[in-house]
Amino acid sequence: MALLLGFILAQTVGHPFIQWNGKATGWLLKISVVGLGFGMNLHHAIQAGKEGLLFTVFSIILTLSLGWLLGRWLKIESKISYLISSGTAICGGSAIAAVSPIIKANANQMSVALGTVFILNSVALFIFPAIGHFFDMSEHQFGVWCAIAIHDTSSVVGAASKYGNEALQVATTIKLERALWIIPLSILTVIFSKGDNKKISIPYFIGLFIMAMCISTYIPQWHQIYSSIVQISKQGLTLTLFLIGAGLSLNTIKAVGVQPLLQGVLLWIFISVISIFTILII
Repeated sequence: MALLLGFILAQTVGHPFIQWNGKATGWLLKISVVGLGFGMNLHHAIQAGKEGLLFTVFSIILTLSLGWLLGRWLKIESKISYLISSGTAICGGSAIAAVSPIIKANANQMSVALGTVFILNSVALFIFPAIGHFFDMSEHQFGVWCAIAIHDTSSVVGAASKYGNEALQVATTIKLERALWIIPLSILTVIFSKGDNKKISIPYFIGLFIMAMCISTYIPQWHQIYSSIVQISKQGLTLTLFLIGAGLSLNTIKAVGVQPLLQGVLLWIFISVISIFTILII
C-alpha cells in the first residue's frame, strides 16, 4: 500500500523534494535494516547464510553471464547492460551505484538502469507473496527465493515481512550476505574497466546489522526494547517503500525504453524461475 500510494502521489501532485529522494531512501533503508537485526538470532542467521551461500554464488555468475549475452543480442549500450545485469545479480540500486563511477556511467545510463530495477522491484513486491502462497512455499523457502530473485533489499524485506517472521529473517540474512558481493564485483570491474576511477563502495551498514544480531542474541534480557526497535524499523521500511513509489514517475518509466526493460524482465524471469524450481525440488 505504501509503494502504491507513493506511486499515485508521483503521478498526481508530484514529489516536491525529488532531488533528496534517493539519499533519504538510502539512509532510511540502512537504518531500518540495522533495526531489524535486533529481532534476529545470530545462530539462525548463520545457518541461513550457509544454506544460501552456494545458491548465491551460482546465481550471481549465471545472471551476469546471461545479462552479457542478452545485452549483445538486444544491442543495448554496453554500460547500461552491465548496470542492469549487476543490479539483477546482486542488490539492485546499491550494486548499480557501486559500479557506475568505476565504468564512468553518465546520469542517463544510471537512470535507465535504476528505473528498470525499481519498476521490477515494485512488481515483485506485489506478486511474490501471491506466487509463494500459490506454490504453498514454507516461510524458509520463500525467504530464500526472495533474497535470490528480488533485486533491492527494500523489496526483499517488504515481500518477506508480508509472508512471515521466519521468511523475513531468512530473506534479510541471505540478501545482506549477497550484498557483500558488491566488493568482489567492484574489484573485478576495476580490473577489466578501462576507466581510471578506482574507488570501491563497501556496504558498511551490514556490519551494524550483524552487531545488532549479536546484541539481541547475547543480551536477551532487553527483549522488550528490541521488540520496540524492530516495530519502529518496520515502520521505517514502510516509509522507505512509500518514497520509492513517490520517485517512480511515468517519465522515469518512459526514459527506460523497451530494450533495457526487456533485458531486465528476461533476466528477472530467468533467475526467478530457476531459483523457485531449485528451491521447491531441493
